[in-house]
Amino acid sequence: MNSPALDTTDLDRALGELRHNAPSWATAPLAERVGLLERLMPRIRDGAADLAAAGARAKGYGPDSPWAAEDWAGGPWSLAQHVTARLHVLRRLVAGLEPLHADAVHERGGRTWVDVFPATGWDRVLLSGYSAQVRIQAGITAEQVRNRAAAQYRDGVQEPGVALVLGAGNVAALTATDILHKLYAEGQVVIAKMNPVNAYLRPHLERIFAEYIQQGWLRFVDGGPNEGAYLTAHDDVDSIHVTGSDRTHDAIVWGTDEHAERRRREDTPLIDKEFTSELGGVSPCIVVPGRWSRPDFRFQAEHIVTSKMNNSGHNCIASQVLVLPRSWYGTELLLEEIRQLLRALPARTDYYPGAHHRLQAVLAAHPQAERHGDDSRILVADITDHDDMLLTGEVFASALGVVRLPGETPAHFLRHAVDFANTVLPGTLGATLIVHPRTERTGSGAVEAALSELRYGTIGVNSWSGVNFLLGYTPWGAHPGHTRQAIGSGIGFVNNAFMIEDIEKTVLRAPFAPAPRGLFTGSPSLSPKPPYFVTSRTGRATLEHVTRFTTTPSPARLSAVLASALRA
Repeated sequence: MNSPALDTTDLDRALGELRHNAPSWATAPLAERVGLLERLMPRIRDGAADLAAAGARAKGYGPDSPWAAEDWAGGPWSLAQHVTARLHVLRRLVAGLEPLHADAVHERGGRTWVDVFPATGWDRVLLSGYSAQVRIQAGITAEQVRNRAAAQYRDGVQEPGVALVLGAGNVAALTATDILHKLYAEGQVVIAKMNPVNAYLRPHLERIFAEYIQQGWLRFVDGGPNEGAYLTAHDDVDSIHVTGSDRTHDAIVWGTDEHAERRRREDTPLIDKEFTSELGGVSPCIVVPGRWSRPDFRFQAEHIVTSKMNNSGHNCIASQVLVLPRSWYGTELLLEEIRQLLRALPARTDYYPGAHHRLQAVLAAHPQAERHGDDSRILVADITDHDDMLLTGEVFASALGVVRLPGETPAHFLRHAVDFANTVLPGTLGATLIVHPRTERTGSGAVEAALSELRYGTIGVNSWSGVNFLLGYTPWGAHPGHTRQAIGSGIGFVNNAFMIEDIEKTVLRAPFAPAPRGLFTGSPSLSPKPPYFVTSRTGRATLEHVTRFTTTPSPARLSAVLASALRA
């Protein structure tokens, strides 16, 4: 039976309007662009509760559920934080300043590094103890980094163009932040195709971006693979950005017919346009052995479980493989804390299409797997086969595998862990490294060497690497080196409010222990338990306060944030 012909009338009309209006965006004065961003903030604030509630309902729980904290973090707060980051940089440009402070760019160990977070005084208080640095590719000097940052705003008029954003279906803010990147970093107007999984977000995003739509600089459309294929091949689309899987990329670029592999081999793509992508992979969480207290084990178990169970594991950056030292006394203590948490968390479903099938495949491959909570939280506690499905492909659901590696010392273990992550696990988007501050200080540079050698676009040190996506200042993308013939976790970086070029990776650091206990671990900060932890008793309320603060900063709103966070 033949499929009905695709009606492209609305798609053609949207692209025609965008093509017509692209020059007016490319020449829009910077002050006008800043004003548009400023006027986004009240619309984000006023619709925040509705946006978060829409995500909660779609996932099967109420807006007052403890799980709804993730819908505030990955929805209105993340979007407001990204707008804040872009405003900070663009206002500097309007004032005639360079985007980067001169002392933020420095050289260390033969490489250039850029301090990108904290960027403001509010950052230092709201996320006390958090910091992020961007490592630049080899051969690029500090002066070159400063000169190339935001060059498109300092070197003249941007070239008009039309970008296609193929939206992600899992995180509410993702499509919106990709739109902001295309508009502000690349100067292109945008047609955004909503993912069918979260197309319910379209009216919320259209309300937030109403001015851009009225000016003809942004259009939202719905549809599935047929609409996506039509748009990617359209002559009025100059560039494409997709968040999804490597299969999605390959279907667009090489096709799905019997000639697809030949096209890939001969590098004769169906689509030969500027193409950037963020495609996930199998993300490791590496735990370095050290002398931990009992509260350390509990806190880091909460951290690890959060990195798996946030959004029910439907994140491209979700921890899928926990890498532990085989001979460390703490390995079993940590796993027991993780088991207790998996059993104690409130029930929820793996809502993303195909999740049940993928989890059943994990159980079929591991008959002895542990099933916790509502039986969908799967723990495979000792993987020894490097061809195991949990090590070779992204599950995108609530299954966690454990790999135990040798190493009597932190340095020895880290050598094994880095080699395992770089050579066994597919993907280079993000990795998390958990290490006690005393262990790092006494480790003769072993941690610094591991951070240098790990081939990931984002590395979180005592922070789930997924937090990097939320901050806006921090570039988000795979480690450089992928090609369209071997796409891996994708090509290019988005977010990146400072518009830095020649990025290799971002290293995000957070306190090893919450305040006030952090005072005794060597990582002092004012930060209590993070509100995005799935175990936070006040996470949802705190993130509501954080969103209000981010859209309209004030000391009173900051006090409300801290008071709520301290009750977690």
